[in-house]
Amino acid sequence: MDLRQLAYFVAVAEERNFTRAAARVHISQSGVSAQIRSLERELGAELFDRSGRAVTLTVAGKAALEHARAALAAAEAVEQAVGEVGDLVRGRVTVGMVIGCTVTPLFEALAAFRRAHPGVEIVLLEDNSDRLVRAVREGALDLALVGTAGSVPAGLEALTVVSERLVAAVPAGHPLARRRRIRLRDLADHPIVAMPEGTGLRTAFDRACAARGLRPAVALQAGAAEAVADLAARGLGVAVLSASMAEHFADRLTARPIEDADVPALLSLVWTGPRGPALRGLLPYCRRAFAAGDGAGPGGGDGAAPGGG
Repeated sequence: MDLRQLAYFVAVAEERNFTRAAARVHISQSGVSAQIRSLERELGAELFDRSGRAVTLTVAGKAALEHARAALAAAEAVEQAVGEVGDLVRGRVTVGMVIGCTVTPLFEALAAFRRAHPGVEIVLLEDNSDRLVRAVREGALDLALVGTAGSVPAGLEALTVVSERLVAAVPAGHPLARRRRIRLRDLADHPIVAMPEGTGLRTAFDRACAARGLRPAVALQAGAAEAVADLAARGLGVAVLSASMAEHFADRLTARPIEDADVPALLSLVWTGPRGPALRGLLPYCRRAFAAGDGAGPGGGDGAAPGGG
Protein backbone atom coordinates (compact mmCIF):
# COMPACT_ATOMS: atom_id res chain seq x y z
CA MET A 1 0.00 0.00 0.00
CA ASP A 2 1.04 3.63 -0.38
CA LEU A 3 0.03 6.96 1.14
CA ARG A 4 -2.04 7.85 -1.90
CA GLN A 5 -4.24 4.79 -1.38
CA LEU A 6 -4.66 5.63 2.31
CA ALA A 7 -5.64 9.20 1.41
CA TYR A 8 -8.31 7.91 -1.00
CA PHE A 9 -9.57 5.45 1.61
CA VAL A 10 -9.94 8.21 4.23
CA ALA A 11 -11.66 10.50 1.72
CA VAL A 12 -14.25 7.85 0.81
CA ALA A 13 -14.79 6.97 4.47
CA GLU A 14 -15.41 10.61 5.38
CA GLU A 15 -17.50 11.53 2.32
CA ARG A 16 -19.39 8.19 2.29
CA ASN A 17 -19.52 8.57 -1.47
CA PHE A 18 -17.01 7.74 -4.20
CA THR A 19 -18.01 10.69 -6.42
CA ARG A 20 -17.56 13.28 -3.67
CA ALA A 21 -14.32 11.63 -2.55
CA ALA A 22 -12.98 11.77 -6.12
CA ALA A 23 -13.75 15.48 -6.33
CA ARG A 24 -12.04 16.03 -2.99
CA VAL A 25 -8.79 14.33 -4.05
CA HIS A 26 -8.97 15.70 -7.62
CA ILE A 27 -8.97 12.46 -9.62
CA SER A 28 -11.66 10.51 -11.45
CA GLN A 29 -14.16 8.30 -9.63
CA SER A 30 -12.87 5.29 -11.51
CA GLY A 31 -9.35 6.08 -10.33
CA VAL A 32 -10.45 6.21 -6.69
CA SER A 33 -12.40 2.97 -7.06
CA ALA A 34 -9.43 1.22 -8.65
CA GLN A 35 -7.05 2.30 -5.92
CA ILE A 36 -9.46 1.25 -3.15
CA ARG A 37 -9.90 -2.16 -4.79
CA SER A 38 -6.12 -2.52 -5.00
CA LEU A 39 -5.81 -1.65 -1.30
CA GLU A 40 -8.51 -4.15 -0.37
CA ARG A 41 -6.77 -6.91 -2.33
CA GLU A 42 -3.51 -6.14 -0.56
CA LEU A 43 -5.15 -6.18 2.86
CA GLY A 44 -7.28 -9.26 2.06
CA ALA A 45 -10.50 -7.64 3.26
CA GLU A 46 -13.23 -5.36 1.96
CA LEU A 47 -13.11 -1.92 3.57
CA PHE A 48 -16.48 -0.62 2.33
CA ASP A 49 -20.02 -1.96 2.05
CA ARG A 50 -21.17 -0.73 -1.32
CA SER A 51 -24.64 -2.30 -1.28
CA GLY A 52 -26.59 0.72 -0.05
CA ARG A 53 -27.12 4.24 -1.39
CA ALA A 54 -24.34 5.50 0.91
CA VAL A 55 -20.96 3.82 1.16
CA THR A 56 -20.32 2.57 4.70
CA LEU A 57 -17.31 1.10 6.41
CA THR A 58 -17.10 -2.61 7.09
CA VAL A 59 -15.74 -3.90 10.37
CA ALA A 60 -12.32 -4.13 8.72
CA GLY A 61 -12.69 -0.59 7.38
CA LYS A 62 -13.54 0.78 10.81
CA ALA A 63 -10.48 -0.95 12.24
CA ALA A 64 -8.26 0.52 9.52
CA LEU A 65 -9.56 4.09 9.47
CA GLU A 66 -7.81 5.57 12.51
CA HIS A 67 -4.54 3.90 11.57
CA ALA A 68 -4.81 5.34 8.07
CA ARG A 69 -5.41 8.82 9.48
CA ALA A 70 -2.45 8.43 11.82
CA ALA A 71 -0.20 7.33 8.95
CA LEU A 72 -1.21 10.35 6.87
CA ALA A 73 -0.69 12.68 9.83
CA ALA A 74 2.75 11.20 10.45
CA ALA A 75 3.71 11.67 6.81
CA GLU A 76 2.53 15.29 6.95
CA ALA A 77 4.57 15.83 10.12
CA VAL A 78 7.67 14.49 8.38
CA GLU A 79 7.15 16.91 5.48
CA GLN A 80 6.59 19.80 7.87
CA ALA A 81 9.69 18.99 9.93
CA VAL A 82 11.88 18.80 6.84
CA GLY A 83 10.34 21.98 5.49
CA GLU A 84 10.96 23.81 8.75
CA VAL A 85 14.58 22.73 8.79
CA GLY A 86 14.90 24.21 5.33
CA ASP A 87 13.18 27.38 6.48
CA LEU A 88 15.41 27.57 9.54
CA VAL A 89 18.51 27.26 7.40
CA ARG A 90 17.31 30.17 5.28
CA GLY A 91 15.26 32.06 7.88
CA ARG A 92 15.33 35.39 9.64
CA VAL A 93 14.62 36.29 13.25
CA THR A 94 14.06 39.87 14.41
CA VAL A 95 14.78 40.60 18.07
CA GLY A 96 14.05 43.75 20.04
CA MET A 97 15.88 44.96 23.14
CA VAL A 98 15.31 47.84 25.54
CA ILE A 99 17.51 50.86 24.87
CA GLY A 100 20.84 50.93 26.66
CA CYS A 101 20.49 47.37 27.95
CA THR A 102 23.63 45.23 27.95
CA VAL A 103 22.13 41.80 28.57
CA THR A 104 24.81 39.14 28.40
CA PRO A 105 22.48 36.09 28.36
CA LEU A 106 20.59 37.44 25.34
CA PHE A 107 23.85 38.04 23.50
CA GLU A 108 25.08 34.55 24.43
CA ALA A 109 21.83 33.03 23.16
CA LEU A 110 22.10 34.85 19.85
CA ALA A 111 25.73 33.83 19.44
CA ALA A 112 25.03 30.15 20.19
CA PHE A 113 22.05 30.17 17.84
CA ARG A 114 24.14 31.74 15.07
CA ARG A 115 26.83 29.06 15.49
CA ALA A 116 24.22 26.31 15.17
CA HIS A 117 22.31 27.99 12.32
CA PRO A 118 24.70 30.24 10.42
CA GLY A 119 22.26 30.72 7.56
CA VAL A 120 19.65 32.47 9.70
CA GLU A 121 19.75 36.26 9.55
CA ILE A 122 19.57 37.86 13.00
CA VAL A 123 18.30 41.44 13.26
CA LEU A 124 18.63 43.24 16.62
CA LEU A 125 16.82 46.52 17.28
CA GLU A 126 16.63 48.84 20.30
CA ASP A 127 13.61 50.82 21.49
CA ASN A 128 11.64 51.51 24.65
CA SER A 129 9.47 48.76 26.07
CA ASP A 130 6.07 50.12 25.04
CA ARG A 131 7.09 50.31 21.39
CA LEU A 132 8.79 46.91 21.51
CA VAL A 133 5.66 45.27 22.91
CA ARG A 134 3.57 46.91 20.21
CA ALA A 135 5.99 45.67 17.53
CA VAL A 136 5.73 42.11 18.86
CA ARG A 137 1.93 42.29 18.82
CA GLU A 138 1.96 43.62 15.24
CA GLY A 139 4.41 40.98 14.04
CA ALA A 140 7.22 43.42 13.27
CA LEU A 141 9.39 41.67 15.90
CA ASP A 142 9.60 37.94 16.60
CA LEU A 143 10.93 38.36 20.14
CA ALA A 144 11.72 41.25 22.47
CA LEU A 145 13.40 41.79 25.82
CA VAL A 146 11.26 44.38 27.59
CA GLY A 147 10.86 46.03 30.93
CA THR A 148 7.35 45.99 32.39
CA ALA A 149 5.66 46.82 35.67
CA GLY A 150 3.96 44.24 37.84
CA SER A 151 3.06 41.74 35.13
CA VAL A 152 3.93 40.78 31.58
CA PRO A 153 1.85 42.27 28.72
CA ALA A 154 -1.52 40.56 28.29
CA GLY A 155 -1.88 38.17 25.40
CA LEU A 156 1.84 37.52 24.94
CA GLU A 157 3.89 34.52 25.89
CA ALA A 158 6.74 35.48 28.19
CA LEU A 159 9.84 34.35 30.02
CA THR A 160 10.42 36.65 33.00
CA VAL A 161 14.10 36.75 33.85
CA VAL A 162 14.10 39.36 36.63
CA SER A 163 11.54 40.74 39.08
CA GLU A 164 12.87 43.48 41.36
CA ARG A 165 11.81 46.24 43.72
CA LEU A 166 12.67 49.87 43.09
CA VAL A 167 15.36 51.77 45.00
CA ALA A 168 16.24 55.43 45.50
CA ALA A 169 19.94 56.13 44.87
CA VAL A 170 21.68 59.30 46.07
CA PRO A 171 25.27 60.51 46.52
CA ALA A 172 26.98 60.69 49.91
CA GLY A 173 25.88 63.77 51.83
CA HIS A 174 22.35 63.74 50.45
CA PRO A 175 19.70 63.88 53.22
CA LEU A 176 18.18 60.57 52.09
CA ALA A 177 21.57 58.82 52.31
CA ARG A 178 21.36 59.01 56.12
CA ARG A 179 17.96 57.34 56.27
CA ARG A 180 17.62 53.59 56.64
CA ARG A 181 14.01 53.55 55.48
CA ILE A 182 12.58 55.43 52.50
CA ARG A 183 8.98 55.66 51.41
CA LEU A 184 7.53 57.27 48.31
CA ARG A 185 6.36 60.35 50.22
CA ASP A 186 9.98 60.94 51.30
CA LEU A 187 10.81 61.67 47.65
CA ALA A 188 8.22 64.45 47.36
CA ASP A 189 10.64 67.22 48.39
CA HIS A 190 13.39 66.14 45.99
CA PRO A 191 13.74 66.24 42.19
CA ILE A 192 13.66 62.79 40.61
CA VAL A 193 15.93 61.38 37.92
CA ALA A 194 14.14 58.51 36.15
CA MET A 195 13.74 56.58 32.95
CA PRO A 196 11.40 58.07 30.31
CA GLU A 197 7.68 57.30 30.18
CA GLY A 198 6.96 54.10 28.32
CA THR A 199 9.78 52.23 30.02
CA GLY A 200 9.32 49.44 32.55
CA LEU A 201 11.00 51.14 35.49
CA ARG A 202 9.15 54.41 34.96
CA THR A 203 5.82 52.61 34.69
CA ALA A 204 6.49 50.74 37.95
CA PHE A 205 7.39 54.02 39.68
CA ASP A 206 4.43 55.95 38.29
CA ARG A 207 1.95 53.23 39.23
CA ALA A 208 3.29 52.99 42.76
CA CYS A 209 3.02 56.76 43.19
CA ALA A 210 -0.47 56.93 41.67
CA ALA A 211 -1.69 54.21 44.02
CA ARG A 212 -0.81 56.53 46.93
CA GLY A 213 -2.01 59.76 45.36
CA LEU A 214 1.53 61.09 44.94
CA ARG A 215 2.97 63.08 42.02
CA PRO A 216 6.75 63.36 42.51
CA ALA A 217 8.53 65.85 40.27
CA VAL A 218 10.54 64.01 37.61
CA ALA A 219 13.10 66.68 36.80
CA LEU A 220 15.40 64.71 34.50
CA GLN A 221 14.96 61.65 32.30
CA ALA A 222 17.52 59.34 30.69
CA GLY A 223 17.12 56.10 28.78
CA ALA A 224 20.11 54.26 30.28
CA ALA A 225 20.78 53.37 33.90
CA GLU A 226 24.32 54.74 33.75
CA ALA A 227 23.04 58.14 32.63
CA VAL A 228 20.44 58.19 35.42
CA ALA A 229 23.14 57.30 37.94
CA ASP A 230 25.58 59.92 36.63
CA LEU A 231 22.98 62.66 36.89
CA ALA A 232 22.13 61.66 40.45
CA ALA A 233 25.81 61.42 41.41
CA ARG A 234 26.20 65.06 40.37
CA GLY A 235 23.46 66.11 42.75
CA LEU A 236 20.79 66.76 40.15
CA GLY A 237 18.18 64.52 41.74
CA VAL A 238 17.27 61.20 43.34
CA ALA A 239 17.80 58.31 40.95
CA VAL A 240 15.00 55.72 40.73
CA LEU A 241 16.54 52.42 39.65
CA SER A 242 16.12 48.70 40.18
CA ALA A 243 18.16 47.12 42.97
CA SER A 244 20.58 45.31 40.66
CA MET A 245 21.12 48.41 38.52
CA ALA A 246 22.03 50.44 41.59
CA GLU A 247 24.60 47.83 42.65
CA HIS A 248 26.74 48.81 39.68
CA PHE A 249 27.04 52.36 40.99
CA ALA A 250 27.73 51.65 44.66
CA ASP A 251 31.04 53.52 44.40
CA ARG A 252 29.19 56.82 43.91
CA LEU A 253 25.60 56.28 45.07
CA THR A 254 23.91 54.99 48.20
CA ALA A 255 20.81 52.94 47.40
CA ARG A 256 17.84 52.52 49.70
CA PRO A 257 14.79 50.32 48.94
CA ILE A 258 11.57 52.27 48.47
CA GLU A 259 9.48 50.30 50.93
CA ASP A 260 6.03 51.09 49.60
CA ALA A 261 6.93 50.87 45.88
CA ASP A 262 5.45 47.40 45.73
CA VAL A 263 4.92 47.23 41.97
CA PRO A 264 7.91 45.15 40.83
CA ALA A 265 9.94 46.02 37.76
CA LEU A 266 10.18 43.03 35.45
CA LEU A 267 12.58 42.17 32.67
CA SER A 268 10.98 39.65 30.32
CA LEU A 269 11.35 38.06 26.93
CA VAL A 270 8.01 38.30 25.11
CA TRP A 271 6.71 36.80 21.90
CA THR A 272 3.46 35.77 20.29
CA GLY A 273 2.19 32.83 18.30
CA PRO A 274 2.09 31.17 15.93
CA ARG A 275 5.86 30.94 16.08
CA GLY A 276 7.91 30.51 12.94
CA PRO A 277 10.72 27.95 12.72
CA ALA A 278 13.47 30.51 13.40
CA LEU A 279 11.84 31.71 16.63
CA ARG A 280 11.10 28.14 17.74
CA GLY A 281 14.76 27.38 17.17
CA LEU A 282 15.98 30.45 19.08
CA LEU A 283 13.81 30.16 22.21
CA PRO A 284 15.59 27.11 23.71
CA TYR A 285 18.91 28.97 23.44
CA CYS A 286 17.37 31.93 25.29
CA ARG A 287 15.97 29.73 28.05
CA ARG A 288 19.32 28.03 28.59
CA ALA A 289 21.28 31.29 28.55
CA PHE A 290 19.05 33.04 31.09
CA ALA A 291 18.89 29.93 33.28
CA ALA A 292 22.69 30.13 33.50
CA GLY A 293 22.23 33.57 35.12
CA ASP A 294 25.03 35.49 33.43
CA GLY A 295 23.16 38.76 34.02
CA ALA A 296 23.25 42.20 32.45
CA GLY A 297 25.82 44.89 32.40
CA PRO A 298 25.53 48.35 33.90
CA GLY A 299 23.67 49.63 30.91
CA GLY A 300 20.55 48.16 32.53
CA GLY A 301 18.06 49.56 30.02
CA ASP A 302 14.51 50.45 30.98
CA GLY A 303 13.65 47.26 32.84
CA ALA A 304 15.13 45.56 35.85
CA ALA A 305 18.68 44.49 35.12
CA PRO A 306 20.11 41.23 36.41
CA GLY A 307 23.33 41.61 38.33
CA GLY A 308 26.74 40.43 37.17
CA GLY A 309 27.88 40.19 33.58
